[in-house]
Amino acid sequence: QVQLVESGGGLVQAGGSLRLSCAASGSTFIINTMAWYRQAPGRLRELVAAITTSGRTNYADSVKGRFTISSPNAKDTVYLQMNSLKPEDTAVYYCNAGATWNNYWGQGTQVTVSS
Repeated sequence: QVQLVESGGGLVQAGGSLRLSCAASGSTFIINTMAWYRQAPGRLRELVAAITTSGRTNYADSVKGRFTISSPNAKDTVYLQMNSLKPEDTAVYYCNAGATWNNYWGQGTQVTVSS
């Protein structure tokens, strides 16, 4: 089992920045990808950014150039640096850890961007 705890959400004005953190514990050796997803009210959960243990990253088109995902090893800690935030970035952000046979989720952290 893997447990994920997110932190760093909050309220920020448009154009501002926030940094989200996610700490994994438990059987982290099984993790091969860590990612951030978000879900806005009335919308489906969507991938924001992901990073593999080899350091490969991918981003949603809507956040490219503004958000950066980073991790020492994509197994126990992952960060999401969010710059130039827009009101449409408002959502609950979830940390995700992917393993061969399972996916794990954090409890989510609210990010609210005011215009």
